[in-house]
Amino acid sequence: MAKSSITERLAEPVAERPVATTLCEFLLGAAERFAEQDALVFPDSALTYAALRERAFERARSLAALGVEPGDHVGILMPNCPEYIELLLGAVFAGAVAVPVNARYKAAELAYVVENADLVGLITSDLASEYVDFAGLLGEAFPELADAGNPRALSIEPVPRLRFVTSISAETPPGFLSYSAFRAGAADVSEAAVGARIDGVTGTQAAIMMYTSGTTANPKGCPLGHAALAHNGAAMNRERYFLGPEDRLWAPLPMFHMASILPLLCCFDAGAALLSMNRVEAGAALEMLERERATVAFPAFPTITNALITHPRFPRTDLGRLRRLNNVAPLEMLRRFQDAFPQAVQTGAYGLTETCGVISYNHPDENLESRLTTCGAPFEGVEVRIADPDSGAELPTDERGEIWVRGFTVFEGYYKAPEKNAESFVDGWFRTGDLGSLDDANRIRYHGRIKDMLKVGGENVAALEIESFLATHPAVKLAVVIGVPDERLLEVAAAYIELNPGAEATEAEIIDFCRGRIASFKAPRHVRFVTEWPMSSTKIQKFKLQEWFNAERGA
Repeated sequence: MAKSSITERLAEPVAERPVATTLCEFLLGAAERFAEQDALVFPDSALTYAALRERAFERARSLAALGVEPGDHVGILMPNCPEYIELLLGAVFAGAVAVPVNARYKAAELAYVVENADLVGLITSDLASEYVDFAGLLGEAFPELADAGNPRALSIEPVPRLRFVTSISAETPPGFLSYSAFRAGAADVSEAAVGARIDGVTGTQAAIMMYTSGTTANPKGCPLGHAALAHNGAAMNRERYFLGPEDRLWAPLPMFHMASILPLLCCFDAGAALLSMNRVEAGAALEMLERERATVAFPAFPTITNALITHPRFPRTDLGRLRRLNNVAPLEMLRRFQDAFPQAVQTGAYGLTETCGVISYNHPDENLESRLTTCGAPFEGVEVRIADPDSGAELPTDERGEIWVRGFTVFEGYYKAPEKNAESFVDGWFRTGDLGSLDDANRIRYHGRIKDMLKVGGENVAALEIESFLATHPAVKLAVVIGVPDERLLEVAAAYIELNPGAEATEAEIIDFCRGRIASFKAPRHVRFVTEWPMSSTKIQKFKLQEWFNAERGA
């Protein structure tokens, strides 16, 4: 039977409507069902689903006018803002692949990604100019940009495919196409022409290409398919979050991260509102959570949750409508976070960029211990096995090994990286590089990165285990452990620690705290205190901590 048209599928009763097969269909369906509901809310603005649809069409028309063709790659480099989502969806509507670029990148990293991703266009802004100058970084990455001539047809030798760079700002840096000219181009392309492109999009095509933020020097591009993303957003809602149009989900993480994009897709499925911010500041975040009467909070990472619960405003903030909270952190931190939000059910998650963000969340009906110690069972249609990292043999329940995944959510391979793909896939299974186990209910327990294992005098130690213990110290806000060389034991633990506001501790006190409480080989031999962390997007870059330690040793 021939596939029905998008219009026919959207006309089906809501209860019988299947999951959208593309992100285009996902937004069009939400705009039809929830036209006047808030879709995207910032502290100073809001867009309904109908308005977001119109903005996406307009941005698609502008991109098409600049010669962006189906399958082309368009980069987005900016902090969180409504335009970010408008442009991402606009690229998708134009049949192109949106490439969110990490806003923390420096010039060399930007140059690498623009070239590696084969970008035909890049859109940026000056919204965060007091923190980072994107135009300046691009000028540093590509000195030829300022003298490139025609801003609609750039010719820059290191990036031959790049045809235009524009900024949503009022100012137009040298070599950039003005944003007014970018928007004016929409008049030259009809909405019907964009509709024809939408009809040509298939579920197997890439919609977004995320770059991993791991610990290696050069990130890897992960093309994520339309159907996989739509299915994963629907699974998040229908199997774990159960949102409705009345819900307001606060997800402030960067929009170049799946921890922001996946909650947005979950909201699309439900007609709920996604609450976001240009920049996360704890006091402003608490004010927004209260004012917008958030029902779900998705801080996801301990740095954000810690900042919220230690802020002076927290005890007097009315979060009475908050019923659900998502956090990923060591065990003792999760206990602390749940205690701080007694009105909400806290759940965790397991996933990675290569699997469209997340493959499992705890179900809210799980008991507290399960929600603290596991990440829940995989979504329907996703399989997980625990394998011996060396032999690939499947391991039994509760035994630790490498997490392997297969199913609808898994991407098809890294962009332009055949050797890495050959290493990463075995008979259809994706090797995550994560250490985990499955309990008797098929719930995932995450034990850290396999490469994040320390070998102390012949003993295997997970950095996460030490971090979890250090989090129980009353002065410790966040602890991150790395392995460093040792003449006698070959490798020992070094802990980098951020203290709670007003707290004090010394290296000797932290080491003494471990004595007699954990095995001696697990206790850190070195402790360093930090007030700022080297970050990628939302992850602390352990290789940077390693560089700090090595530089200190070298000095």
